[in-house]
Amino acid sequence: MVLLLHGNPTWSYFYRHVISHLSTSFRVVAPDHLGCGLSDKPVAYDYRLANHIDNISYLVDKLSLSRFSMVVHDWGGAIGLGYGVDHHATIDKLVILNTAAFRSTRIPFRIRICRWPLIGELIVRGCNGFAWPATRMAVSTPLAKEVAAAYLAPYHSWRNRIGVYRFVRDIPLTERHPSYQTLAAIESKLPIFADHHTPMLIIWGGRDFCFNDYFFQQWRTRFPAAQAHYLDHAGHYLLEDAHGFVEPMIKSFLQL
Repeated sequence: MVLLLHGNPTWSYFYRHVISHLSTSFRVVAPDHLGCGLSDKPVAYDYRLANHIDNISYLVDKLSLSRFSMVVHDWGGAIGLGYGVDHHATIDKLVILNTAAFRSTRIPFRIRICRWPLIGELIVRGCNGFAWPATRMAVSTPLAKEVAAAYLAPYHSWRNRIGVYRFVRDIPLTERHPSYQTLAAIESKLPIFADHHTPMLIIWGGRDFCFNDYFFQQWRTRFPAAQAHYLDHAGHYLLEDAHGFVEPMIKSFLQL
């Protein structure tokens, strides 16, 4: 059993090739976080890290998943490992793709401006100035038009971009942020995966403008026993730039 957790502003479509590869050997679950993809996008909802983790916990219980592996990317790292650190006995293996589950103040200006009051919301929700630029900035090889269109399809209106905006706003950069303590608690518990020898595979797109080499080295330092592959040609959407290479690698690791 494998649980695939996406980030922002992607949705489960990001994992379509991984699903094709894994589904012949595993049961695969790839949910869309609330506010993303084909999930509901409520306006009157507190889009916080803790609530996203609770949603995954509810899904796991609802599907009666007793033990499974996780593949996580972007926000999927903090959400998935946020669940995993308190339920480590249910986690079989971990695959880490350009993500973080620990605190950092490193954030590109192009993302920081999307957090500014009023202006940020106009950029993200009014101009689609987060999801649309990501189809260009998050890859090193241009996406086919139909692929870019699929990434943007769930976010075609002001209302439907509420989750995209709230995810950006939920990046906890200071102790005053409502999600700061949640992320700090996750970070403090991360060693539990090393202590219990949870197998981990790290695959990293080296041309990621956001989760850059600093974050890759953080994972290597925290989990020196993990298998690690650095793809210097791939961007943040490494499953696009390295399609055909990453999927078999993930499948082989999960089948060991």
